[in-house]
Amino acid sequence: MDSVDLEADGLETLSAQECYALLETVPIGRIVFTEAALPAIQPVNFVVDGPAIVLRTGIGSKLAAAARSAVVAFEADSYDSEGLTGWSVVLIGRAEAVADAAELERLRQLALTPWALGVRPHYIRIVPEIVRGRRIRSSVTAV
Repeated sequence: MDSVDLEADGLETLSAQECYALLETVPIGRIVFTEAALPAIQPVNFVVDGPAIVLRTGIGSKLAAAARSAVVAFEADSYDSEGLTGWSVVLIGRAEAVADAAELERLRQLALTPWALGVRPHYIRIVPEIVRGRRIRSSVTAV
């Protein structure tokens, strides 16, 4: 059995590989960015593209404005309230608006259809510098 890295509070620390595998299991995450010098959070649907997260947004959106090489956080999670289990993954890095025509064409081929109404022609890529994840299992006991 593999060794499990537990934090002092009993939560399991996840490897980057585990974090990315979990991110691919959920359709919605949250991007944290700065708006008028204050933190803002927006739910978004996304796709994992290698080590990056890709999302789409509309022209003139607050998110598009925030994606000008700004440092952002991206979080996704899942939980089972009956089983008292769950996980959370946080990526921290720079958000970049994708402008290269060839790269935009490649991204258009990804399975990323916006859930929100309206035209969403802008692609934003978050390239993480920090990847962190934690999981709680109801069977975890104090060490």
